[in-house]
Amino acid sequence: MLHGGPGSGCQPGLLAPFDLERQRVIAPDQRGAGASLPHGRTQGNTLQALVDDLEALRRHLGIARWSVLAGSWGTVLALAYAQQHPDRVERLVLRGAFALTRREVGPLLLPGPRARRTPVDWRAAWPVAQGAALSQALSRLEQLLQSGTASVAARRVVRGWALRELRDAAHGLRRSLRHIPPQQGRQAAATRQAWAGLRRQQRRGAAHLHAPGTSRKEAAQWGKYRLQAHYLRRRGFVRPGTLDAAVRQLARSGVPVDWAHGQFDAICPPANSARWAALGRKAGGVARLARPASGHLAGESAMRDCLRELVALG
Repeated sequence: MLHGGPGSGCQPGLLAPFDLERQRVIAPDQRGAGASLPHGRTQGNTLQALVDDLEALRRHLGIARWSVLAGSWGTVLALAYAQQHPDRVERLVLRGAFALTRREVGPLLLPGPRARRTPVDWRAAWPVAQGAALSQALSRLEQLLQSGTASVAARRVVRGWALRELRDAAHGLRRSLRHIPPQQGRQAAATRQAWAGLRRQQRRGAAHLHAPGTSRKEAAQWGKYRLQAHYLRRRGFVRPGTLDAAVRQLARSGVPVDWAHGQFDAICPPANSARWAALGRKAGGVARLARPASGHLAGESAMRDCLRELVALG
């Protein structure tokens, strides 16, 4: 199982799609992420290094072939790994595929209309000016997060970045809530509860934006966003056309791919998975597309149920 981010690390909730009494699950924290040390380290941290780490882990554990479940940024890593080692991959289940485009990254980091739909005004602390180019924004954010300790400016970047992620995740949940059929009352209740929880986190985060000191959680987030800025500024170390080539190669190699993408994903466009699924089928592969009524998060009720069904197919 490959986590997103980059830099997010594995969380227990990501294991929900699996039957742990029947399935063996390996959930590594990628280089510099989660419990991986040194935390937040960018030196030598590239997509190829992560691919090599996975292959070294597979050999170390004595696994001949494995299936891969990946989400968001993890889909990039999964495609890169499977392209280089197709004979070691049984199948792929890819959730909320990330294409590393400006359309995905820009709305998260650049000031814009979406920032006006927040419960309080926290935009003043964000160190990216209105009208800045994405490349300039990423350079500025990476610069502020390079310090070995979280400075006041870096602390505000960490808090502002977290608020932006919460904003987009909550936006997807709210949209999905509007489209849940009345007969699915349990799913609606779970989605409403999750959305309310994200809104509470937004309000607490905004109120805490200028507070002194750095909490343990913020220290972990500093490493996460440091890695994100590092990878996003370099477009994930992925050359244009590489992901399309990986999808075609997997189709020719006979590796089945299940794409799962929330219809209301406000972070990674659903068109990513739809296009790659079509590309895989056109190349002669087994490429199925599931579109649950959810946003981006793996833990949303509809997405969690979808992933359980897809994982069970293996």
